[in-house]
Amino acid sequence: MAFADVEIPKQYRAIVYDQPGKISTKIETLDTPDPGPYEWAALPAPTQAGQVGGHEGVGVVAKMGPGTERAVVKVGQRVGIKWVAGTCGSCPPCLEGHDALCHTVKISGYYTPGTFQQYVVSQADYVTPIPENLKSEDAAPMLCAGVTTYAALRRSGAKSGQWVVISGAGGGLGHIAVQLASRGMAMRVIGIDHGSKEKFVRDCGAEHFIDVTKHGDKSTSEEVVKTAGGLGASAVIVYISVGMPEGTPEPIADAFPAKLVFKGATIASVAVGTRLDAIEVLDFAARGVVKTVTRTARMEQLTNVFQEMKESKLSGRVVIDLQ
Repeated sequence: MAFADVEIPKQYRAIVYDQPGKISTKIETLDTPDPGPYEWAALPAPTQAGQVGGHEGVGVVAKMGPGTERAVVKVGQRVGIKWVAGTCGSCPPCLEGHDALCHTVKISGYYTPGTFQQYVVSQADYVTPIPENLKSEDAAPMLCAGVTTYAALRRSGAKSGQWVVISGAGGGLGHIAVQLASRGMAMRVIGIDHGSKEKFVRDCGAEHFIDVTKHGDKSTSEEVVKTAGGLGASAVIVYISVGMPEGTPEPIADAFPAKLVFKGATIASVAVGTRLDAIEVLDFAARGVVKTVTRTARMEQLTNVFQEMKESKLSGRVVIDLQ
């Protein structure tokens, strides 16, 4: 039986945020959406109350909407949905390759139904084809964690052979960044995280590890300078959970203009990578250069997974099986 002959159900299950701001989700039955112009529906694969979350989804194209005849993806093809679910493609940021800055950007799981659902509609020209030899559970984390870390490393300006510091090196983003930097981009990595993650971080490719529980800001900086030949690292990569804490916005501590000027240092930011970044990072994964450490959980277990994340008990990523 051809995939095109598979009957799409009228309803499906989805995980929604029932109490935004709290670690709480529930499973609801929703009506299956029908793809509109230039859209497609995928199987399997949305933060308002009732919002379906998720932004790293892999599934199979089940139906194409009107106007998608010339799309590069077809029914039956495995594709991925990223944090940026769609852009206009014509505003100045889009034309310059800054997808996340699109004036009408659609963010998966945030006012746009996300990937924690069995069927999802998305922009046909913005989904990413998945390499045939890459398992779905290995591809999914690449669609946000992978593309974001890759984009950050590229934006940092660090070159092969140079030292980079990765904060949160044993986390979901961090362990991918360590592998991409060391194995894919030939950088020398100093990983910073809780001491319990040292072996994991070193196994991912870090040459040196700093236990955050044994150092303050000053001694951490001293250790980095010492490790990197007395000159310090070429780049320090800080991911969102550390770089953008919750609560009242605060300026970056110790970012003194004079110090930045006399050292020629810069502070750069990136929300996520581009479509090309996604294709490239999936290729790294398909070639075995980077391997996401994952475990699979059921839809009913998502709230518990979020609790583990809050308590910093996770190493790697958790993939939700939506079947």
